[in-house]
Amino acid sequence: MTESSSSDAPLPAGLAAIIDDFSGLAGPDKLDLLLEFAEGLPELPARYADHPELLEPVPECQSPIFLIAEVDRSGSEPTAHLFFSAPREAPTTRGFAGILHEGLDGRPVAEILAAPVDLAMQLPLADVVSPLRLRGLSAMLARVQRQVAAALND
Repeated sequence: MTESSSSDAPLPAGLAAIIDDFSGLAGPDKLDLLLEFAEGLPELPARYADHPELLEPVPECQSPIFLIAEVDRSGSEPTAHLFFSAPREAPTTRGFAGILHEGLDGRPVAEILAAPVDLAMQLPLADVVSPLRLRGLSAMLARVQRQVAAALND
Protein backbone atom coordinates (compact mmCIF):
# COMPACT_ATOMS: atom_id res chain seq x y z
CA MET A 1 0.00 0.00 0.00
CA THR A 2 1.20 3.49 -0.76
CA GLU A 3 1.82 5.51 2.38
CA SER A 4 0.24 8.92 2.50
CA SER A 5 2.64 11.77 2.72
CA SER A 6 3.53 14.12 5.51
CA SER A 7 2.85 17.83 5.49
CA ASP A 8 6.11 18.28 3.50
CA ALA A 9 4.43 17.08 0.30
CA PRO A 10 2.26 19.48 -1.68
CA LEU A 11 -1.44 19.20 -0.95
CA PRO A 12 -3.79 18.12 -3.71
CA ALA A 13 -5.12 21.35 -5.27
CA GLY A 14 -8.69 20.84 -4.08
CA LEU A 15 -7.65 20.35 -0.47
CA ALA A 16 -5.21 23.27 -0.62
CA ALA A 17 -8.02 25.58 -1.77
CA ILE A 18 -10.26 24.38 1.07
CA ILE A 19 -7.53 24.97 3.64
CA ASP A 20 -6.99 28.46 2.21
CA ASP A 21 -10.72 29.16 2.51
CA PHE A 22 -10.74 28.16 6.18
CA SER A 23 -7.50 30.04 6.90
CA GLY A 24 -9.05 33.38 6.02
CA LEU A 25 -11.91 33.02 8.50
CA ALA A 26 -12.53 33.67 12.18
CA GLY A 27 -13.98 30.97 14.49
CA PRO A 28 -17.74 31.38 13.91
CA ASP A 29 -17.22 31.80 10.18
CA LYS A 30 -15.18 28.59 10.10
CA LEU A 31 -18.16 26.76 11.60
CA ASP A 32 -20.45 28.30 8.98
CA LEU A 33 -18.15 27.11 6.19
CA LEU A 34 -18.00 23.63 7.75
CA LEU A 35 -21.82 23.62 7.72
CA GLU A 36 -21.77 24.58 4.05
CA PHE A 37 -19.64 21.50 3.34
CA ALA A 38 -22.09 19.41 5.37
CA GLU A 39 -25.03 20.71 3.36
CA GLY A 40 -23.17 20.19 0.08
CA LEU A 41 -22.39 16.51 0.66
CA PRO A 42 -24.15 14.61 -2.15
CA GLU A 43 -26.64 11.90 -1.35
CA LEU A 44 -25.60 8.31 -1.98
CA PRO A 45 -26.40 6.88 -5.40
CA ALA A 46 -29.11 4.21 -5.33
CA ARG A 47 -26.59 1.38 -5.69
CA TYR A 48 -25.26 2.28 -2.22
CA ALA A 49 -28.36 3.80 -0.64
CA ASP A 50 -30.15 0.50 -1.30
CA HIS A 51 -27.14 -1.53 -0.06
CA PRO A 52 -25.58 0.27 2.92
CA GLU A 53 -23.76 -2.93 3.87
CA LEU A 54 -21.34 -2.18 1.00
CA LEU A 55 -20.03 0.91 2.81
CA GLU A 56 -17.30 0.79 5.42
CA PRO A 57 -18.01 2.24 8.87
CA VAL A 58 -15.65 4.74 10.46
CA PRO A 59 -15.94 3.93 14.18
CA GLU A 60 -13.39 6.59 15.17
CA CYS A 61 -16.00 9.24 14.34
CA GLN A 62 -18.33 10.30 17.13
CA SER A 63 -21.28 10.07 14.73
CA PRO A 64 -22.15 7.15 12.46
CA ILE A 65 -20.47 7.61 9.10
CA PHE A 66 -19.91 5.14 6.31
CA LEU A 67 -17.90 5.47 3.11
CA ILE A 68 -16.74 3.74 -0.03
CA ALA A 69 -14.23 4.70 -2.71
CA GLU A 70 -14.39 3.52 -6.32
CA VAL A 71 -11.52 3.66 -8.78
CA ASP A 72 -12.32 4.48 -12.40
CA ARG A 73 -9.71 3.22 -14.86
CA SER A 74 -11.48 4.37 -18.02
CA GLY A 75 -9.38 7.52 -18.55
CA SER A 76 -5.70 8.10 -19.18
CA GLU A 77 -5.00 7.82 -15.45
CA PRO A 78 -7.11 6.21 -12.71
CA THR A 79 -9.38 8.52 -10.76
CA ALA A 80 -11.41 7.87 -7.63
CA HIS A 81 -14.98 8.64 -6.67
CA LEU A 82 -15.91 8.95 -3.01
CA PHE A 83 -19.28 8.26 -1.46
CA PHE A 84 -20.26 9.05 2.12
CA SER A 85 -23.27 8.39 4.31
CA ALA A 86 -23.45 10.78 7.25
CA PRO A 87 -26.55 11.84 9.18
CA ARG A 88 -27.74 15.42 8.82
CA GLU A 89 -27.91 15.54 12.63
CA ALA A 90 -24.09 15.27 12.70
CA PRO A 91 -23.02 18.44 10.88
CA THR A 92 -19.36 18.35 11.92
CA THR A 93 -18.83 14.78 10.75
CA ARG A 94 -20.90 15.43 7.65
CA GLY A 95 -18.85 18.57 7.01
CA PHE A 96 -15.61 16.60 7.17
CA ALA A 97 -17.03 14.12 4.66
CA GLY A 98 -18.02 17.09 2.49
CA ILE A 99 -14.48 18.45 2.64
CA LEU A 100 -13.01 15.12 1.53
CA HIS A 101 -15.62 14.79 -1.20
CA GLU A 102 -15.08 18.32 -2.49
CA GLY A 103 -11.29 18.10 -2.30
CA LEU A 104 -10.71 14.57 -3.60
CA ASP A 105 -13.70 13.19 -5.54
CA GLY A 106 -12.90 12.65 -9.20
CA ARG A 107 -9.22 13.38 -8.67
CA PRO A 108 -6.37 11.18 -9.86
CA VAL A 109 -5.65 8.28 -7.54
CA ALA A 110 -2.07 9.48 -7.08
CA GLU A 111 -3.35 12.76 -5.59
CA ILE A 112 -5.62 10.93 -3.17
CA LEU A 113 -2.84 8.62 -2.04
CA ALA A 114 -0.54 11.64 -1.62
CA ALA A 115 -2.97 13.52 0.64
CA PRO A 116 -1.11 14.10 3.91
CA VAL A 117 -1.91 11.97 6.92
CA ASP A 118 -1.93 15.14 9.00
CA LEU A 119 -4.60 16.83 6.86
CA ALA A 120 -6.82 17.30 9.92
CA MET A 121 -4.06 19.29 11.60
CA GLN A 122 -3.47 21.40 8.48
CA LEU A 123 -7.11 22.48 8.45
CA PRO A 124 -7.22 25.49 10.77
CA LEU A 125 -10.15 24.18 12.79
CA ALA A 126 -8.54 23.28 16.12
CA ASP A 127 -9.94 26.47 17.65
CA VAL A 128 -13.54 25.45 16.86
CA VAL A 129 -13.53 21.62 16.65
CA SER A 130 -12.30 19.17 19.27
CA PRO A 131 -9.20 17.02 18.66
CA LEU A 132 -11.42 13.94 18.93
CA ARG A 133 -13.54 15.14 16.01
CA LEU A 134 -10.42 15.99 14.00
CA ARG A 135 -9.21 12.41 14.51
CA GLY A 136 -12.43 11.31 12.85
CA LEU A 137 -11.44 13.25 9.72
CA SER A 138 -8.05 11.54 9.76
CA ALA A 139 -9.75 8.15 10.06
CA MET A 140 -12.01 8.91 7.09
CA LEU A 141 -9.03 9.90 4.95
CA ALA A 142 -7.07 6.79 5.99
CA ARG A 143 -9.97 4.54 4.96
CA VAL A 144 -10.39 6.31 1.64
CA GLN A 145 -6.67 5.92 0.92
CA ARG A 146 -6.68 2.26 1.94
CA GLN A 147 -9.71 1.50 -0.24
CA VAL A 148 -8.21 3.32 -3.23
CA ALA A 149 -4.90 1.49 -2.85
CA ALA A 150 -6.71 -1.85 -2.54
CA ALA A 151 -8.81 -1.12 -5.66
CA LEU A 152 -5.62 -0.46 -7.62
CA ASN A 153 -4.37 -3.91 -6.67
CA ASP A 154 -7.58 -5.67 -7.75
